Amino acid sequence: MKRSELAEYIKETIVDVLSEASAEEVEAQKELNKELEKTVSLSKELSEDVDDDIEGPSASDIKKGDSISTLARKLQDVTKEMKSVVNQWKKAEGEDKARLLARLKELTKIKKELEGLI
Repeated sequence: MKRSELAEYIKETIVDVLSEASAEEVEAQKELNKELEKTVSLSKELSEDVDDDIEGPSASDIKKGDSISTLARKLQDVTKEMKSVVNQWKKAEGEDKARLLARLKELTKIKKELEGLI
């Protein structure tokens, strides 16, 4: 088979395959695409509206599959939060001091996990 014959055969095959879809199927697919776009836009809006009140990453946020730069950023966030909690702990008294100490212990565990992964 010559190259020109092969090219012609491929063109005919492509046209046959593409012409198999009827106009109704094409319109139905367009409607599905519109619905999909609406769903994507709504999910983006919802994800923007959600406020994360969690301070710093938790142990469940840390995954072994994370890149080193992501782990380093998380470690930096934890260290920053630890400094903030220590400053609050120094000024606190009584029950607040115990609560902040517990948070520091939790942050220390997370920090050690992150350092182990890096």
